[in-house]
Amino acid sequence: MASSDIGIDLGTASILVYVKGKGVVLKEPSVVAYDRDTNKIVAIGEEARLMLGRTPGNIVAIRPLRQGVISDYTITEKMLKYFVQKAVGRSYFGRRPRISVCVPSQVTEVEKKAVEDATYAAGARDVSIIEEPVAAAIGAGIDIYRPCGNMIVDIGGGTSDIAVISLGGPVVSASIKVAGDDFDEAIVRYVRKKHNLLIGDRTAEDIKIKIGTTYPLVEDESMEVRGRNLVTGLPKTVTVTASETEEALHETTSQIVEAVIGVLERTPPELSADILDRGIVLTGGGALLRGLEELIEERAHPLVRHVRQHPVDALQPARVCVDLPAAQRLGPLQRVQDPVVVFARKLHRLLPSPVYRMPRTRMARAWLA
Repeated sequence: MASSDIGIDLGTASILVYVKGKGVVLKEPSVVAYDRDTNKIVAIGEEARLMLGRTPGNIVAIRPLRQGVISDYTITEKMLKYFVQKAVGRSYFGRRPRISVCVPSQVTEVEKKAVEDATYAAGARDVSIIEEPVAAAIGAGIDIYRPCGNMIVDIGGGTSDIAVISLGGPVVSASIKVAGDDFDEAIVRYVRKKHNLLIGDRTAEDIKIKIGTTYPLVEDESMEVRGRNLVTGLPKTVTVTASETEEALHETTSQIVEAVIGVLERTPPELSADILDRGIVLTGGGALLRGLEELIEERAHPLVRHVRQHPVDALQPARVCVDLPAAQRLGPLQRVQDPVVVFARKLHRLLPSPVYRMPRTRMARAWLA
């Protein structure tokens, strides 16, 4: 039995595994819980995430990836091995799988080598490392091999990657360590300062998802938030509004906007004209924050194209990209709407494989979508 081609989105917040021909088979938080006394893994993924902030002294729940790179190599290696085995089975029936992994743009060679070594140790036969903005562009249905400029802003959990892509590669790029996790931390700090209430990261994330915004809303929204009163030390409930989240997120989102403007300023004139015509494509889980496209459009001027869909729910067009034998075939897929895809966007650059035969009906749907 032939080995599987696997794509892994090694994200700071979550990991997704895509198997060629099957689609996304696994999506779990990149959290590992282990026993400090025995150094044994207790839980990985969603089970470990539920332990965050609730573990006894000997159990530690950590995120082994920080700001898009490996912070704990040993734990990352074990986590990758667990997810690969869970995705394709413990027995590979012959050859081990080929794995494609994405890394933020502008990572150092040392950081890139650490990802590659950890993937080999997890059971890969061959490893392909690709930059996230390039993979995100293809997953969004953009033909990156045409001689025209496409600007991608990929906002993940640990890093935000901005790139102008033409003729198959980034012409100008930037990567900043400000992203979704920093949004959560900003909300925690604001609630602590404004309401004297201490809340956890999970509560901050709920606030961000439900009422978070970076641009004024027509009608203000609110939600009740529970935490610990810093004055009395007792549980307390307060009401947080969307306008307050806008104020809380102002500094962090401004850093992303400034990075976008910085890349635009360094973009060659001809490509700048293409971006003005085509707009900016926002991808990544952090791009789902309300008002972000309006904020960038107001400050950076080019129109932002953004489809508000959950990344995993928007996989069908990107799945077609993976199934086709080469990324160069993506030209006719331009009519597929550009879903904001965190994961499958990153997998079409798997190592060259034999010509992949698609059923005629499926091929027709791909061309006519």
